[in-house]
Amino acid sequence: MSKMSTDLVRHALNGATMGTRWSAMIFAAPQFDPAPVEMALQAAVDEVDAQMSTWNANSDLMRLNGAPVGEWVSVPPLLMEVLRLGLDIGRASGGAFDITMGDVVTAWGFGPQAAMPDAIRAAMATARKPAHEVLDLDTVLGRVCKRAPVALDLNGIAKGYGTDRLAETLAGFGIGAALVGIDGEMRGMGLRPDGTPWAIAVEAPDADRRAPHSVLALEEAAVATSGDYRHWVEVQGRRLSHTMSPARGAPLVDAPASVTVVARSCAEADAWATALMVLGVEAGGTLARERGLDALFLLRDGVGGVRSIGVGRLFGDAAVPDPV
Repeated sequence: MSKMSTDLVRHALNGATMGTRWSAMIFAAPQFDPAPVEMALQAAVDEVDAQMSTWNANSDLMRLNGAPVGEWVSVPPLLMEVLRLGLDIGRASGGAFDITMGDVVTAWGFGPQAAMPDAIRAAMATARKPAHEVLDLDTVLGRVCKRAPVALDLNGIAKGYGTDRLAETLAGFGIGAALVGIDGEMRGMGLRPDGTPWAIAVEAPDADRRAPHSVLALEEAAVATSGDYRHWVEVQGRRLSHTMSPARGAPLVDAPASVTVVARSCAEADAWATALMVLGVEAGGTLARERGLDALFLLRDGVGGVRSIGVGRLFGDAAVPDPV
């Protein structure tokens, strides 16, 4: 290790956002003042939350949700960027990633209210078109038009995008090496002071404890995981995951325990992890190979164990040995 790396001071910055915490780990010279950076990072995620939250009735997303069908609504640039990416990945995934699932999320109790049986029945009975068929974006004028009475929900991409904004904010301060994240969605910038990549644990899909299944070496890349073991509701004695099936208008059944995706941006990794979770290991694995994605599927074996299937260069495009 060089003397320069040993002289650096580790700073662990964090704050509240989107119902959870953001974090940033950086190494800097002893005279570095982290306070302005921490304030800028908080402002960056606050801006994302103010534009994209479904829990804030005054957010730009909720303003768009409340607009009449057929009316063009002006939206700020960050929200437009996420809507565009959401539609692109929705189209590429055949609708598996769908940002118009807000009514389903709310009905099943994953929003501000508890599950509502009448709303659940209505959500499951609703004939749906994918988001890219019912949402028009005018990126030149910065406006959006709904062609059907849909409720937009960006929870499958907003935390990843917020993580990217953390990275962009640090880059604006001239910081090129850091590890940033929101609720487990992580992005590594550059390398650690000793020249090694950032070590990121892929969690074992266990609701009762936090333990690593495996460890990734992250360098100039982002990682996100979609799973069934952290956020759920119990309906009629059955635990149901927060990931929704656009085809059913209901939580997934017989899905992988989790899907982890490594991509250039955390927003992409976040959305693709959800899409592959919805598609499952066979269809999702095929699409991941076609798209050149790096993905790790964790599957329960029915007897308390977990089986791993890796796709892409990073995961060897083969069965990944489970840790001993």
